[in-house]
Amino acid sequence: MAGTVSSESKTTEKAHLIYRCKKCRRIVASDENIVSHERGKGEGSFKWKKRNENTEKQLVDCTSVFAEPMKWMQTVDEGHVEEKLFCLGCNARLGYFHWADMQCSCGAWVNPAFQLHKCHLDECYI
Repeated sequence: MAGTVSSESKTTEKAHLIYRCKKCRRIVASDENIVSHERGKGEGSFKWKKRNENTEKQLVDCTSVFAEPMKWMQTVDEGHVEEKLFCLGCNARLGYFHWADMQCSCGAWVNPAFQLHKCHLDECYI
């Protein structure tokens, strides 16, 4: 019985989600760096010119993740208010940032916004 208790009391480590550059596999963020946001109202949140006429009130999945500013984001350190974000390893474009705010594909506004596009990232669990 004592062996059973000790095996149950072992701490189980939770798998951490990390985001890597799809091109060079360099780690650019982890789940600890991600800023969550409430899901927006979908296409109803966008200007009428950007809405799709066929779909009304359709919920859209987020195509990006928003992160905290990190050391590898060189343009942030250079004092820009808004700029593209490039991978430090291969110089591939990973996203965009804007200190004021930015709208997610789900319709929610994020302020400040350091947006990383999921299509340029690989999600891995370690």
